[in-house]
Amino acid sequence: MVTKKTSNSIPQWQSFAMISSLFLSTFLFGPVSEARDNVGRMGIGTSNQIATDLPAISFKILNDPTFAIGGLFGVSTSNTGGGYAAGLKIYKIIYDEPQLSFYVSSMGALLKRKSPGNDGSGFQLDFTLGSEFTFQGLESLGFSFEFGASMNKIDELVIETVGYHFVTAAIHFYL
Repeated sequence: MVTKKTSNSIPQWQSFAMISSLFLSTFLFGPVSEARDNVGRMGIGTSNQIATDLPAISFKILNDPTFAIGGLFGVSTSNTGGGYAAGLKIYKIIYDEPQLSFYVSSMGALLKRKSPGNDGSGFQLDFTLGSEFTFQGLESLGFSFEFGASMNKIDELVIETVGYHFVTAAIHFYL
């Protein structure tokens, strides 16, 4: 006897398309914020948002009161767990307080993993909501946390929810 399999679940690519559309609409049509006077300052620090768990050096530049651009780069020459990753990130600030900024961000990265018998290369796309906070009197040090969705492909296409705490998302020292 053959049974017919029925499923009410939404395919992975449609789920990712819906989440991406939500973030993109918030990114493009979100309210304008009144940001702190950090325009033109560059933050340099660390991030661990890469799907291959490779720690990365990160930078962030606030272009104007509502947009920032960032990037990250990580490399390891280890034969087990080594590789590299490089990516760009765009931030849209949607709300700002004196020591706290809320934003929507999108990241695209190229990935290369090197391990015995399991080398691979691919990409990662992240769509997240997040916040960067500073302590009063220590405004040059920013701590971030983010949550959202990530799509990455090295061996297989993986779509997953992500939650980056302030050590994983980014810590930046603003010059």
